Amino acid sequence: MDDKLCERLRTAAEAYRPDRERMLARVERGMAEGPSARTPLGPLPWLRVVGATAAVCGVLAVGAYAATSAGGGQTRGGQAAASPVPSASAQAAPGRVPELRTEDGPLWADGAVDPHSNAYWAQSNVTLRTTQPLSSLTVELRIAQTGGVNTTGSWRSLPEQDFTVSVQEEGGFLVYRWTLKPGRTVPVGTHTFAGQYNHAEGDRSADDDYFTANAARSTGQQVSVGDNFTSDH
Repeated sequence: MDDKLCERLRTAAEAYRPDRERMLARVERGMAEGPSARTPLGPLPWLRVVGATAAVCGVLAVGAYAATSAGGGQTRGGQAAASPVPSASAQAAPGRVPELRTEDGPLWADGAVDPHSNAYWAQSNVTLRTTQPLSSLTVELRIAQTGGVNTTGSWRSLPEQDFTVSVQEEGGFLVYRWTLKPGRTVPVGTHTFAGQYNHAEGDRSADDDYFTANAARSTGQQVSVGDNFTSDH
């Protein structure tokens, strides 16, 4: 029915033949009267007809497109098929921490915001405990950029010369990374890695902060642990 209406309107527009002599006479009269007396001419009749035809057909086309888009462009039994709607979890903002295990083989880990943190500054502590020597270890501490977060330093309880340390911004996080140098060993025991940083004034939520630790035993077997931070400071 929409196609027929458009066709009828186009036919009517094509059938219209403007009175050329009358139009030229109007133009000549306007030029003779001068700019001060000239009255703005409205759209010529044939332009109005063609314009109306295009507008109507355009509206019909947009309506048809909208109906098709709403159904994902597919139909079932003559009715538009509804597009799937992402679940609330799928639409959640990025930055939430995946489930991480805190114990794997000989390695155990925990993360906590230091109790000496304040409204302007904080320290996040990663505690690792291993019951076997480790031939390799990489610890990453990720502090979400919640506003004004910038590093003021870091430290670890193991010898400084045993690790390569870096701090940089990555994907909305301030990332501290400690990597054990080749040929060095992490001994059995409990060890601490800490990142220090300023932040915007007030209580800072650490819910999006997390850490990971990837290591290898002396036998070469890989182990991995990690956790998030839930304390607010």
